[in-house]
Amino acid sequence: MFKNKKEFYNSDEFNSLKEYLTNERKNPDDGMVYCEHCGRPIVKKYDMVAHHKKELTDQNINDYMISLNPELIVLVHFKCHNEIHRRFGKEGYRKAYIVYGPPCGGKTTFVQTNAGPNDLIVDMDSIYQMITVNDRYIKPDRLKMNAFAVRDCLYEQIKYRTGKWENAYVIAGLPMAMERQRLETRLNASGIFIDVDKDTCKARAQERSNAEETIKYIEEWFSMYTT
Repeated sequence: MFKNKKEFYNSDEFNSLKEYLTNERKNPDDGMVYCEHCGRPIVKKYDMVAHHKKELTDQNINDYMISLNPELIVLVHFKCHNEIHRRFGKEGYRKAYIVYGPPCGGKTTFVQTNAGPNDLIVDMDSIYQMITVNDRYIKPDRLKMNAFAVRDCLYEQIKYRTGKWENAYVIAGLPMAMERQRLETRLNASGIFIDVDKDTCKARAQERSNAEETIKYIEEWFSMYTT
């Protein structure tokens, strides 16, 4: 018995079904899963959403002929999932997402690819860049209090769904599970893990002006990561 939709989407039952559908719907020629909305391949696991054709509610979530019925679920890109809800959903449909993972993992790229023009983005790199004359990724300690005050103000707007934004994205490292769960609860948000290996992150870090410092942060993130 599930109490609400968030509990259902985090359940072993739903995640096992999603894994089963992923394997079942792989193209036999190339092993790829193709989006059932746009027809293009879904390359990254974190970019795949199992979308219910019949909208789930707290009232029908325990009707397994609806919530766990493979015939009522399509696998689509994250961006396509948002398009489906914009096209067929209600004007008030709004969600908050916490996009987390290691430095240089591709969190910002994921958000830039999927966010719409009316979405709210909270990103500490952008906040520091906005309130200083410094290049991106330069974060003076003396401005930490100001930067975090801007972030916390936006967090409150997400928490109370202030304004008319459509969806909200919080970009953060958050290697520790307890920190992520606390923020998800605070913002009534869903987590999206950008799962990238350490070597790939370190290779990408070489392209930054502060490569040495970034690589140190990458090592720290992986040493602290908990599921």
